[in-house]
Order: sequence, then structure tokens, then C-alpha cells
Amino acid sequence: MPRTIYILNGPNLNLLGRRQPEIYGHDTLDDVARRCAETGAGQGLETLLLQSNHEGQIVDWIHEARDAAAGIIINPGALTHYSIAVLDALNTFDGPVIEVHISQVHKRESFRHHSYVSLRADAVMAGFGVHGYVLAMRHMGHLLAG
Repeated sequence: MPRTIYILNGPNLNLLGRRQPEIYGHDTLDDVARRCAETGAGQGLETLLLQSNHEGQIVDWIHEARDAAAGIIINPGALTHYSIAVLDALNTFDGPVIEVHISQVHKRESFRHHSYVSLRADAVMAGFGVHGYVLAMRHMGHLLAG
């Protein structure tokens, strides 16, 4: 029986492929969704990729995942650095959580070096480009198998 992985994306990730391609690359969120679905299928995992520019929507999806998902992969975008609400929601989720950042945040502005989400995450992928989502899917399969 396939297990579902929620892949949650925060503000501005709807512009992936068009926004600052020198930092985030040319792949779109649709490309990410396709690659994650392909990777997950090989591990018996289904994926549901969602994106919102609204913090409350991200919190609502995390709450929904409590009953519908085996794990969460999350790129919270700017919410990473200030959203205690996202952290509190993730703390209510019992499955594995993997945090993803496309860029190497520790080589960027100092405010990007702190992550509230990391306080809950079981793993963090940063600086791998959109390939970090694929790596997160592979690691999610490992976590769920173990």
C-alpha cells in the first residue's frame, strides 16, 4: 500500500524557474513534482506537492498531514526564518520531517542562517539545488523503511 509524502513549499516558490535563476536555477515546481513522484514511486511512496504564499495555509496542510501523510518534506521559503507557527504545527506531526533549501543558505545573508524548522526536522538538505528534493525523497524512503 503506497504511503503519501506531503511536499510543502512556502512563499515565492511558485516562481521557481523564473525568480532569480542564478540562485534557484531554471527548473520549475512542476519539474520538482515530477522528479519527486518518480523517485517516490520506486520506494512505494506517493507524493502530494503543495505550495502557498500564506503561512496559515502551510499550517493547515501540516495539520492535514497528521492523518494523511507518512512524512513531510518542507521548503518553507522565508517562513524558515521567523515562523514559530510552522514549527509548532510540525511539532504536532509524528512522522519524519525533512527540510529542503535550494540554495546554500549559510553562504547567503546572515538572517537566512537561522531556521525554526530545523528544530523539528529529522534532516536538512541545503545547497543541492532542486536535486535536494530528490535526495530528501530518497532519505524519506530510508527513514520510513527503518
